[in-house]
Amino acid sequence: MSQGTVHTHEDEDRAATARQARFGRLPEPVRVEDMVEERPALPDDPARRAYDPDEWLVRYCL
Repeated sequence: MSQGTVHTHEDEDRAATARQARFGRLPEPVRVEDMVEERPALPDDPARRAYDPDEWLVRYCL
């Protein structure tokens, strides 16, 4: 406390009331479902599933 400054009990009460108003209640909990965002890494590519197992014979052997 610096010299010449007098703190009264009322000042402490006001400070306590302000702290209680600001920090007196915890925020609402966040659900786990709201913390995670799921989305595919890559867009679906239909050509990826269009593999023909005999195609390599035509490409490399004929």
